[in-house]
Amino acid sequence: MLRNIFILLCSLLVVEKVKSLFPRESLTREIKLLNDVWNFRICHQHDQNAGFREQWFKAPLFETGEIIPMPVPSSFNDITQNKTIRDYLGWSWYDKEFYVPQRWSKNLRIVLRFESAHYLTIVYLNGREVMNHTGGHLPFETDVTQFLSYSSLNRITVALNNTLSDKTIPQGSKTFKNKKDGPYPPGFYVQGTSFDFFNYAGIHRSVLLYTMPVAYIDDLLITTDISNNTGLVSYSVTSLVNSSQQLNPECSIHIIDKVGKEVASVTGCSGVISIKNPKLWWPNTMHQDPGYLYKLHTIIKWKNIVDEYYQPFGIRTVKVTKDQFLINGKPFYFMGFGKHEDSNIRGKGLDMPLIIKDFNLIQWIGANSFRTSHYPYAEEIMDQADAQGIVVIDECPAVGLTSFGEDLLQQHKAVLHELVMRDRNHPSVVAWSVANEPSSAKASADKYFSEITNLVKSLDPTRPVTAAINADYTKEKAGKYLDFVMLNHYFAWYSDVGSTEVITPLLVNFMSKAHDVYKKPIMMSEYGADTIAGLHMDPPFIFTEDYQTELMMLHHKAFDILRSKGFFVGEHIWNFADFMTIQQITRVVGNKKGIFTRERQPKASAKLLRCRYHSLVNRTIVGSIAYCPHPQLSSDYQCSNTV
Repeated sequence: MLRNIFILLCSLLVVEKVKSLFPRESLTREIKLLNDVWNFRICHQHDQNAGFREQWFKAPLFETGEIIPMPVPSSFNDITQNKTIRDYLGWSWYDKEFYVPQRWSKNLRIVLRFESAHYLTIVYLNGREVMNHTGGHLPFETDVTQFLSYSSLNRITVALNNTLSDKTIPQGSKTFKNKKDGPYPPGFYVQGTSFDFFNYAGIHRSVLLYTMPVAYIDDLLITTDISNNTGLVSYSVTSLVNSSQQLNPECSIHIIDKVGKEVASVTGCSGVISIKNPKLWWPNTMHQDPGYLYKLHTIIKWKNIVDEYYQPFGIRTVKVTKDQFLINGKPFYFMGFGKHEDSNIRGKGLDMPLIIKDFNLIQWIGANSFRTSHYPYAEEIMDQADAQGIVVIDECPAVGLTSFGEDLLQQHKAVLHELVMRDRNHPSVVAWSVANEPSSAKASADKYFSEITNLVKSLDPTRPVTAAINADYTKEKAGKYLDFVMLNHYFAWYSDVGSTEVITPLLVNFMSKAHDVYKKPIMMSEYGADTIAGLHMDPPFIFTEDYQTELMMLHHKAFDILRSKGFFVGEHIWNFADFMTIQQITRVVGNKKGIFTRERQPKASAKLLRCRYHSLVNRTIVGSIAYCPHPQLSSDYQCSNTV
């Protein structure tokens, strides 16, 4: 079936390449959100092509059969009480009706944008195909000026398919059981994935229309450097007219500080601006005023048309040496987590209250970084990381790759291109992660990762490239192409289960020997243990809060030894919060490795980690309790309360 889907998509209109400009209102631009309750239905497994054959996009969806209300943005899986919808793989359909202002009908370019839909998406407007996109987690858009009605109701229809294959990023499968397998019900299938999180699907982020003049700012690139006490801001503005013809307009550039004061201005559509004694963008653990942002206010004039755009940015540098990770020339030590976009009911749907809650918890615990495991996160999350001084390792959706064919390589490159173009102006993004736990010991991985890393470095030479590796470091092929290496390993969990006494010596030995092979900075990107909140045993036993905290303390002891060796640059625990997975006997309603529950309540491990992260940067813990081990009682790992 997927083969037919790809053939179908190849015949459709091609989506425009998304640039770095997130839709923002200004005096020349408007935004109309289409977030609302949409109509929704799925197809029967025995007739997945019904929607195309019967042209459901030609009329309101309710005329095609039974529909249900579906909030956008959200994953559709957990919204209903229907098991079929929760576990559904295949074509689903949405539609919504809306008006646009009549004033939009003259001298404007109107763009329809989806911030994210998972996985294959075809979009129709008033019964006509306008765009398609392959892949979740990243935005796609197109000019719909000619497709809109400015005097009557408009209807947008979306066909979406969440089926994965060995040629998609990430990989997966859908296997139907036939008669030789046994008397299975008709249409019964098994979903296979190469990752340990739920394959949520739907229109996950905002859908919007936004306007701009017919001559407009199409893209903007900002890079920064520091020379003595001067900040150097390099910029390049790309402008178009009528969606295609490149312009050479008048450009006026103004840099605005945090309080709205103009600190520099120049003319010209590209150049370098010098700022004396700038306020640098610092991580939250390195400065008392972290996350300092300027705005680049760009104004273009062409004939009698004016467009303007405000782009936040920070002045900072990133560099990796043979044994250090440097931000603004100073050593940076990663303290944080792998995370997920995941919450009850909403699945992977955009949830601003949850986003702000998560950042409050990151600040409360004293972390300075996270990895967008295992896919790009919402741009609203990236904006908060910029503003709060939280460092981000920006990861693409290439999780658990098991093969490295040419089709997969091309899709991987396309996703990385979209990711780099979207996030390259975010100061919080300090590295690109090109994969998580690939089968990189295979011979075919060598050429594959050579091409992948070369592509990313050509798109953005200002940031290092990394990946999270769990293959045997003596055999795997990806690490030699990375600027620094992230390693995932679960001592006393997936190996030597329950034997916490092996953690410190084995971990120190593991990392030291890995460094002997890679000869570049290394960090631990995953460690941890599943923990059921409220479950206790003494002596500690697996799945208890007591076991998770003991396991963490023994990892921390090893990390301190490794830090003294000079090459170890960070520790990220897995995971920030519990998250949903597919049903399996090794998971009790999801993965429970979070230091917070799925509802964002702290386990004992969160309070231990709060002490750890604050003590690493000599910060006083203010407010609620943290659990801090007494150094003199390290053999017993007893804890006290510190307020």
